[in-house]
Amino acid sequence: MPDPTRAMLRGAVPRFSRLAPSILLGIGSAASSVALLACSAWLIARAAEQPPVLYLSLGIVGVRAFALGRATFRYLERLSGHDASFRQLATIRSGVFERMLPLAPDGLASSRRGDLLARFVGDVDELQNVPLRVVQPLVSAVIVLVLAVVGIGLLAPASAWAVLACLVLGIGATLLVQRRAAARAERTLAPLRGDLQAAVVEHVQALDVLIAFDAADASRRRIDDLGARLGRATRARAAATGAASASMTAIGGIAVAASLAAAAPLLDAGRISGPTFAVLCLVPLAIAEVAAAIPLATSALRLSRASAERVAHAVPADVPAGIPIPPVDPVDAPATGRAPAIRLRGVQAQWPAATGEVHGASGAGDGAESRTATSAHVGRPPALEGLDLTIASGERILVRGASGAGKTTLAHVLVRFLDYRGSYRIGDVEASDLEPSAVRRIVGLVEQRPWLFDEDVRQNLLFARDTATDDDLLDVLDRVGLRGWLAERGGLDAKVGERGALVSGGQAQRIALARAMLADFPVLVLDEPTASVDPGRADALLRDLTDAATGSGRTVVLISHTGAPAGLVDRAVTLDAGRLVESAAREAETDLRSTRPLRDA
Repeated sequence: MPDPTRAMLRGAVPRFSRLAPSILLGIGSAASSVALLACSAWLIARAAEQPPVLYLSLGIVGVRAFALGRATFRYLERLSGHDASFRQLATIRSGVFERMLPLAPDGLASSRRGDLLARFVGDVDELQNVPLRVVQPLVSAVIVLVLAVVGIGLLAPASAWAVLACLVLGIGATLLVQRRAAARAERTLAPLRGDLQAAVVEHVQALDVLIAFDAADASRRRIDDLGARLGRATRARAAATGAASASMTAIGGIAVAASLAAAAPLLDAGRISGPTFAVLCLVPLAIAEVAAAIPLATSALRLSRASAERVAHAVPADVPAGIPIPPVDPVDAPATGRAPAIRLRGVQAQWPAATGEVHGASGAGDGAESRTATSAHVGRPPALEGLDLTIASGERILVRGASGAGKTTLAHVLVRFLDYRGSYRIGDVEASDLEPSAVRRIVGLVEQRPWLFDEDVRQNLLFARDTATDDDLLDVLDRVGLRGWLAERGGLDAKVGERGALVSGGQAQRIALARAMLADFPVLVLDEPTASVDPGRADALLRDLTDAATGSGRTVVLISHTGAPAGLVDRAVTLDAGRLVESAAREAETDLRSTRPLRDA
């Protein structure tokens, strides 16, 4: 099986046709640096002999040309290299996102959001250094070094061997010292950045709970500790990089001395001229400057390898058990002119166990269904067991049950976030024969805690139907009872805040319902719509939501711990330990209403 880290590193390198201009321009820039110093040394030494100025013209032109060429080639190399690298980053990032899509949301429930974000952003960005600081500098440096040593060999073979020996021994020693000094820091930099970002995100998201339990200081100390460890690793790598640069400068001086010692007998014997001797003495300085890219490239490779490993394992390579796999030959979805009947027979479902290397706790839903990344998930009983349920077209049905009964599991099965065993038919079509996205165009879900983007009301609605006009948006908001509230807030441009922080729980539910109605789902699942609403207003909100959702023959599946107002639903069923207990609609007003928990978790 191929190594995913190596595959990710190879994937970070643009195709040859796109990377080749950068390599050629890098060779031109490095060669111009060596040629500039060689030409300058020859010109100064030759000018000291006071020949006619005509003999110096070629050297003068060479100095000007190589000085301009070095800067020009360098600029164009940076421009073309970054263009190729950034285009490749877009491919990598879209590839990671495409790998996430089939697993979201339940297949990524064990991922720590901050760490996953760090992988998706910071670690992917680090992969740009594979072509920019590894491949291109290494190829350019090796080619220019070979050409420079060969050029010295044409003038004085002994000097070429001396310079070559200094380079080989010096680069080898530098790589060894650098590896011992910074390898561990380079391997831990990317994981530490991920841990720090995850800790910051978790601290901010849970700040109210941390303050309530007097744990905010401990959380901040954890962040400070991670920041200090990251700072130490960064300084260790910087110190090793500085030491490598200093050692390569020293190697340049040693190479100069070695070349001088090897060329001096040739000068004494009159086999080379004074200007040639000056070239042999000074060119090793430029060669050492070019060679300095090799230790830096190996250091960048270690850092990029750590990031590549994190990106490669950001998403499980295999789809976890319990997550739907698109069919090889999907069938056409049933016509959505009228809500299709829903039939479940012997349905079993289970939350996926934590897989991969991204661990943490997350998720919402029934208490027994909480998706925590622990080994306890493996082999636990299904959350739904032998469920039989028929929902007629246009029916309004209430699904009740205690915490952990399987209500949220049922909702996620209906929208194909979770896979199932048994039979789940939408009309006359088995749901597993459809693309999961096709099922979600028929069955829509308004979650217990709907996600609202940090935008205005308009943008929070438009992504459900981007062709909707302002009149369409105002109409649907009027149907969910928000027209008056919206007018007070300044209209569709009113901000809702990050994750709906500027609106109440009931208003968030109404906005989410308006969004679902714009999408025009034939079947709509409302999961605990009153979980964030005080009991005094829950019934009114529930009636408003259900009445607004019902229309054009739409089927409504209402999931709630509690009952529903009289006459609101056609039928009520009760889930108990993943199994169904049928009951009359009037039982929706039993004593479950008196035990209204805040959330289904």
